[in-house]
Amino acid sequence: MTSHPLLHALIPLVDDLSRDLPEQERYRRLLQALRVLLPCDAVALLRLEGEWLVPLSVNGLSGDTLGRRFRVREHPRFQVLLASTAPTRFPTDSPLPDPYDGLVQGASGDLQVHDCLGCPLLVDDQVWGLLTLDALSPGQLAPVDLGALQAFASLAAATVRVTLRIERLVRQAEGEFQRAEIYRLAAGERPHTLIGQSALFCKLMEDIALVGASALSVLISGETGVGKELVAQALHAASPRANRPLISLNCAALPESLVESELFGHVVGAFSGAVSDRRGKFELADGGTLLLDEVGELPLTVQAKLLRVLQSGQLQRLGSDREHRIDVRLIAATNRDLAEEVRQGRFRADLYHRLSVYPLHVPALRQRGSDVLLLTGYFLEENRSRLGLHSLRLSGDAEAVLLAYPWPGNVRELEHLVARSALKAYGQRRDGSRILTLSAEDFALQGEPPGPPRAEPPLEPEAPVGDLREAVEHFERRQIRASLERHQGNWASAARELGMDRANLRRLARRLGFV
Repeated sequence: MTSHPLLHALIPLVDDLSRDLPEQERYRRLLQALRVLLPCDAVALLRLEGEWLVPLSVNGLSGDTLGRRFRVREHPRFQVLLASTAPTRFPTDSPLPDPYDGLVQGASGDLQVHDCLGCPLLVDDQVWGLLTLDALSPGQLAPVDLGALQAFASLAAATVRVTLRIERLVRQAEGEFQRAEIYRLAAGERPHTLIGQSALFCKLMEDIALVGASALSVLISGETGVGKELVAQALHAASPRANRPLISLNCAALPESLVESELFGHVVGAFSGAVSDRRGKFELADGGTLLLDEVGELPLTVQAKLLRVLQSGQLQRLGSDREHRIDVRLIAATNRDLAEEVRQGRFRADLYHRLSVYPLHVPALRQRGSDVLLLTGYFLEENRSRLGLHSLRLSGDAEAVLLAYPWPGNVRELEHLVARSALKAYGQRRDGSRILTLSAEDFALQGEPPGPPRAEPPLEPEAPVGDLREAVEHFERRQIRASLERHQGNWASAARELGMDRANLRRLARRLGFV
């Protein structure tokens, strides 16, 4: 390969270093030029995050690849590339499985990679990530000059340095000095992370970065399953309290009698069963962040006490007169319209305003367009690892049905659907292939979401005409039983559907004699 075409490709990319371009556009241009210059079917730029490689930009690979997270120890080719200081060319008959098997676009069959080379990217003398090239035909990459790839790797590293420098300046200008903490790795299993590229998602991430570094209370709203807890984790990670605990409490999962004890703690003898002193969630979160999930389910009596704690910064454990001073940043989450709850008298207006200093709305999955495929890629890679496959991928018709489906259960539904579909398809394999393709039929998304048929609630026979009080009670029993059946025994959801306070619904049910 002569230097002329290489120089022709490098000059515009060098010029890009001085231009104001979005991060994704810089990386896209880099890979586009690399694929035009070198005879490959796919290229990828990956960032090393602890024990994971995260794709930042790809060209020639399926769209869901950007949502995947590759654990290095599960991919021996990545291990070899990261251990080298120079470009590495793998033999065409290498027995090591390729991470991109089944992910290269534009071919049929198993789509296995037969030619592969790559190069580590060094930023400030540290391995930052990888640049990889793959081809479907054996020997296709043989003409590639490894010196040319090294030159591209150096340019890619320069592009990364420019991007990081711009990002650093933006963080300093906006006071977002801990934004990178959003992506911190926990020990052991990598936690689920926020993934997306849609306009609504990017706006959410901007808001997280903006308010995360502040001490403001945040009210996170959104439908069930959109990832409100992940948003809370990102807010905590972006805050100066990131090295302190994030404590969560699901307000809908506790009976009313235990909510106060869980929040504020208790002393021995405070109530029957209180055999020792116990700290509540506020004290456990001291110096850190407290997440109140489903905060709209809190009883009004507890709301008043919560407001007093937020206003004074002091609390008393149940059964004690001693004051405990606490320093907690509060994040609340709800799938209810709290403003409407205030208008209906089911939520205190003063507490609502105290919680919603900075409201954040998490968009529904159906509003996020092709983010569905990125999230699917993330979940596919998780399940590929669990099932011990070389590749777990989507067919074209599967992508189409996933994009068309309305996702009433949002990201949580998608996660469970991918896991269920992958396991079923794995169990139905006939040829023992290590590359598994999920089709539209595997997802079974025609009409209603997949799941066991819902049995109709057993209804009592019609009440006899006569006593009006008995007829009313008969009707109330039917309505409550039917609502509980629809909501799988969740009293808070049933109360919301029936327009009642949860505690009042339980009292009515007890009076009617079936709880």
